[in-house]
Amino acid sequence: MIIKKFVAKTEEEATKAAKSEMGEGVVIMNVRTVKPGGFFGFFKSAQVEVTAAIEEVSDKPVSGVKPANLPSYRNGDKKQHTMSLDKGSKAPEETEKKDDVISDLDLSIVRDAARKIDEGENSEPKKDSSKAISDKLDSIHSLIEKQIKGEQGEASEGDEEGKEKAGEDDEISRFLALISETLKDNEVEEKYVNSIVEEARQLRKPGVSIDYMLSGIYQRLILKFGEAATIEKNANEPEAVFFLGPTGVGKTTTIAKIASRLVVQDKKRIALVTTDTYRVKAAEQLRTYADILNVPFRIVYVEEDMKSALNEFRNFDFVLVDTAGHSPKNDEQIGNQKQFIDLTKEVMKINVYLVLSVTTKYRDLKNIADTYSRFTDYRLIFTKLDETTTLGNMLNLKLHTKADVSYVTNGQDVPDDMEVFDAQKTVRVLLGGKASD
Repeated sequence: MIIKKFVAKTEEEATKAAKSEMGEGVVIMNVRTVKPGGFFGFFKSAQVEVTAAIEEVSDKPVSGVKPANLPSYRNGDKKQHTMSLDKGSKAPEETEKKDDVISDLDLSIVRDAARKIDEGENSEPKKDSSKAISDKLDSIHSLIEKQIKGEQGEASEGDEEGKEKAGEDDEISRFLALISETLKDNEVEEKYVNSIVEEARQLRKPGVSIDYMLSGIYQRLILKFGEAATIEKNANEPEAVFFLGPTGVGKTTTIAKIASRLVVQDKKRIALVTTDTYRVKAAEQLRTYADILNVPFRIVYVEEDMKSALNEFRNFDFVLVDTAGHSPKNDEQIGNQKQFIDLTKEVMKINVYLVLSVTTKYRDLKNIADTYSRFTDYRLIFTKLDETTTLGNMLNLKLHTKADVSYVTNGQDVPDDMEVFDAQKTVRVLLGGKASD
């Protein structure tokens, strides 16, 4: 894995520089505002620093890109060392500013743990790690430290060098076991948990600390999610955006939230269309939102209606299309949706979003996703994050479908209770931390 920082006047310029140097597949891991230091920095404008990462596909390094340096801490050792994430890492070298290195990756978990170690914090170990996980501690690392300190205090006397080596092995084993338990507690599928833990084992080298391994897991999970794929107009042609999904996941409300942002914030010309002729209430709800936003609204019953609507809105930026929710076993309704999508493809560019509730059982989510995969590609929108404390289904379905995750919703308020998918926030929750920054 290769990680590098880029600084520019705006986030867009910094991201562009990252993609230019590291490739289009780069993942933006952190964005922060940087104020120039010193007396003269007071008179200078703030800049934006973007931390970008990309997974290496070969042993050949990317030109001009240096692997990131990550800190390693030991009890009683206030020095900081750095270690490259790539396989060809050299021996640790001293650096000067530990806080800057950690904040580059926004590793709140690691930063908190490092602070506690440096301050000499020590408390009794947790006897029941599963209870500690259920309490959603801010830092897995702090729990590990408590467990290790307690158990090391009870260790029998013996050869000091041998005890240290055995202690390191036990420490890492307990750490990986806790990571596994935490992910499973978040309802991540066992096969994915095993894969993540096995990847973490590859980071296990002599002298490698737990905070280093934790940061490696954190980064790799972010890379697995990738960047959010949002609705953006990239050409002067109109675009139809279909929203598919089962009944009751909040498709219509999600469309209203996205429509509001496109109209109010992005100043785009949009039209709303529904093919859901099964539920009168859904159509009337979308009509109400259309009236509030002062945008046109059409109900489509048959293919000729769709052709007419698309022709009418050919000069608009986006046509947002609501569809009927249905069981994945209903072949007739699935066939109707496929016909509308195929017809629209002949007229204008399209994007399809599969809207799913994160509270749905993973087995059912897989069934729904596989059903739609048979006739169209799609991006993912997860709803009802406010109704659950576990986000494992988001990772499960991302890995199962390989589809981009775009938006998440966490309430009924339009347009406030929706945001662009944030991989960092989600990964922090999956690793036992809090969602808030």
